[in-house]
Amino acid sequence: MTKHKNHISRRKFLGQSCSALGYTTLFSSLINLKAIAATAMDNSPLVTAGGDYKALVCLMLAGGNDSFNMLIPKGNNEYNEYATTRSNLAIPQNDVLQINPNTTDGRTFGLHPSMPDVRQLFDNGNLAFLSNVGTLIEPSTKTDIKNGIVKTPLGLFSHSDQVQQWQTGRPHERTNIGWGGRIAELVQSMNSNQNISMNVSLKGTNLFQRGNEVIPYAISNQGSIGISGYNGQNRFNQLRTQALNTMLERDYQDIFKNTYKNTIKSSNDSSLEFQSAIDEVSDFSTIMPEYNNLAAQLRMVAKTIASRDTLGFSRQTFFVQVGGWDHHDELLLSQASKLAVVNDALKYFNDVMTELSISDCVTLFSVSDFARTLTSNGNGTDHAWGGNAFMMGGAVNGKEIYGDYPTLALNSSVDLQDGVIIPTTAADLYIAELALWFGVPASELSTILPNLENFYDVNSGQPPIGFMNMA
Repeated sequence: MTKHKNHISRRKFLGQSCSALGYTTLFSSLINLKAIAATAMDNSPLVTAGGDYKALVCLMLAGGNDSFNMLIPKGNNEYNEYATTRSNLAIPQNDVLQINPNTTDGRTFGLHPSMPDVRQLFDNGNLAFLSNVGTLIEPSTKTDIKNGIVKTPLGLFSHSDQVQQWQTGRPHERTNIGWGGRIAELVQSMNSNQNISMNVSLKGTNLFQRGNEVIPYAISNQGSIGISGYNGQNRFNQLRTQALNTMLERDYQDIFKNTYKNTIKSSNDSSLEFQSAIDEVSDFSTIMPEYNNLAAQLRMVAKTIASRDTLGFSRQTFFVQVGGWDHHDELLLSQASKLAVVNDALKYFNDVMTELSISDCVTLFSVSDFARTLTSNGNGTDHAWGGNAFMMGGAVNGKEIYGDYPTLALNSSVDLQDGVIIPTTAADLYIAELALWFGVPASELSTILPNLENFYDVNSGQPPIGFMNMA
């Protein structure tokens, strides 16, 4: 009986090995083979190899952030309007941390009291907000929506649909190809390293970074997910690695076995290459906040960025995530805790980017499923639509609130029902601005965002919104 328990079959051994290696890594290598071939056949790539480094860091606030309690009216008139609508969920006016944008429409705004460092980042010009942004197929008014004149996004208040649409840029259809993946396929030839995906995820697989030929390279807060485990500390993993390496050194006559072997070996080599590079990065002098998983994710993003020359990357995207924002109950307490985590992590990441002297090359931006109803359901809020996002980095034209912060009075022209705010800025414009900064030609934006022409003329020569410094 004991012998049976300890016995590991060949099939189970291979299965565990592939699991430890990571399916993302395995299939990334398979797909990268096609990507390399496609690049080799393309005699006129969109961009030439080399160039300066740029990185996009997507911060997903999963669950639907109540972002009108993140960016809050502060002046007396606008605050009274806010407090009346939000009732028992309103943040006390004296607790709101006032911000002073460079451009103002006469109203005064502030931030949730859990975000003092974000306020400082804003005041220093390193962070900006985008107000009332959301998924749209075409410009939509309350009247047109109620009369069925315009198309609205599929599954408008569904978590799965809205997460999908924010990550794919296609609110009119359900697809598993993300806008980060499409961008990667346009710019990946700038990277000398074609063995490791330029799209690095700290939260496993995601739609944002998945393309036709590119998928995310999944890592952990400690680094590569390889057959040796983290830093090879596990004895069983060490034994398994030795056995697997013996298998990989063989030359099989069966072409399929040989292909499979070569794929696993390539995946393992990539994993080791990645881990070796980040292990060479010295500890940052900036102290990471304790018990903050988002900060731990961003620390690994920073280590990967610090390894860019060693790894051969000129362009990269990163995906990080904080879950638990679906606050149908206990909104005030739960969101205060979540925003404190985000606040501390953003300050840490900004300080590390400054320490590495690369702030101008890295842009972090937030997305969430949707905003939440302005009205209370008793102790929380329900699924809504347009909300507020933020962008951080040296290339961000900071200390501004972009877009149109809506009136928060009920039954207004932008209140669809019960405090569900109709977006006045399309997610397409948000994405297009980031894509242009990243190096995507304006002529290619419509291939990433097929509805963009409903909101923006790609031949205008003007940025879609203006929050990024394109110089």
